[in-house]
Amino acid sequence: MTRQERAGWLFAAPVLAIIALVFVLPTALALCLSVTDYSIYALADWSNLRFVGLGNFTDLLSTPLFWRALANTLIFAALGVPMAIGTSLFVALLLNDATVRWKPLWRVLLFAPYVTSIVATAVVWRFLFNQRFGLINRALGAIGVAPVDWLGNPHLSIPAILIFVTWKVFGYNMIVFTAALAAVPQDLMEAARLDGASRWARFRHVTLPAIGPTLLLATVMSVAGFLQIFAEPYVMTMGGPAQSTTTLLYFMFDEGFKWWNLGQASAVAFVLFVMTLAVTVVQTRLGRRREWL
Repeated sequence: MTRQERAGWLFAAPVLAIIALVFVLPTALALCLSVTDYSIYALADWSNLRFVGLGNFTDLLSTPLFWRALANTLIFAALGVPMAIGTSLFVALLLNDATVRWKPLWRVLLFAPYVTSIVATAVVWRFLFNQRFGLINRALGAIGVAPVDWLGNPHLSIPAILIFVTWKVFGYNMIVFTAALAAVPQDLMEAARLDGASRWARFRHVTLPAIGPTLLLATVMSVAGFLQIFAEPYVMTMGGPAQSTTTLLYFMFDEGFKWWNLGQASAVAFVLFVMTLAVTVVQTRLGRRREWL
């Protein structure tokens, strides 16, 4: 090993140690616990701990609530990622316009929801969605629309939560896209404009390829985030109504900290880890086939 390589490993060692401590080690422990019947009884007496192999995973396959939670999680990701990414990119494009004034102020105001407490803002939005006195239904009533039970209707609960989540998280990607848009070659944009390209054509053939890597990264991070959604349905609906907003992470929380079935909860955590890893790998490989990479 050369001197430069040793120096590189030395500088990377603290980061690698942190990754091993907060990522590799918990993942390995969750995998170990997922093949046991680790429960509240094992917490009191380790002699009660038994190896069950794949028993927890086979039990999950026969649990209807697990499949319902999996379906809800996929719905959250399938609908939430386009909403969050699309909103972030649209606002970033608006703020990138030279005619917009007070850009720093708008960026701060739009980024502010991302850094606010998720529990506090979820409570506020729960009141906004209230059927009787929520401001959203009051606004709808002003134009003659009957009150809507946003969080009490199984068909509207996920869209309502996604509206809140999009408002909460889009500011981060907006800042990332704003930085990426600032690096788009202006000579190419000017050349396309002089050639008669429309605004959409310039976005499709100049802007989008230029911000492609950033868009891929934002999509991968957003998918991972929506697959791990928990606090929003926990605060706003408690997984209801009729388990319509119960996600995998919510199901894992109930198994581990409500029923103290920690072995089963670890199995759910490992399933979620494998699913997130698989989706990330697929997204990355598909993204690398694009011309912008």
